[in-house]
Amino acid sequence: MCIFCRIAAHDIPSSIVYEDDHYLAFLDIAPVTKGHTLIIPKAHYDDFTMTPGTVIKDISEIARKLTKHYDAVLRPNGYNFISNAKEAAGQSVAHVHFHLIPRYDEMDGLILTFKGKEKDKLSEALKIDLKVK
Repeated sequence: MCIFCRIAAHDIPSSIVYEDDHYLAFLDIAPVTKGHTLIIPKAHYDDFTMTPGTVIKDISEIARKLTKHYDAVLRPNGYNFISNAKEAAGQSVAHVHFHLIPRYDEMDGLILTFKGKEKDKLSEALKIDLKVK
């Protein structure tokens, strides 16, 4: 059983901020900002590429509800909502989880940068026709 499954089963203590029958949200043990929260399904999926869309949709809705509450309590200037898939992307626990990271200003300790190289060529190579329901 992975560490997040054990947290979901309440075998390991955590700072829970939200829980229902299927999902759990708790404060990250190594937060990058005040209020850094992890949102997980209680069911085990290795990463978001293996997770049913309905689960990802539910997690997104939980994140949206948490941001409304955090706006009142923490008063951040914005949020990052991210999930890392696989070790090369920085995933350290093989249980799908989304980081909800309140942002306070450009000096809050988290820096995300993306460099665009040959963007037009890449977008053409990656283009597919997806019908999203």
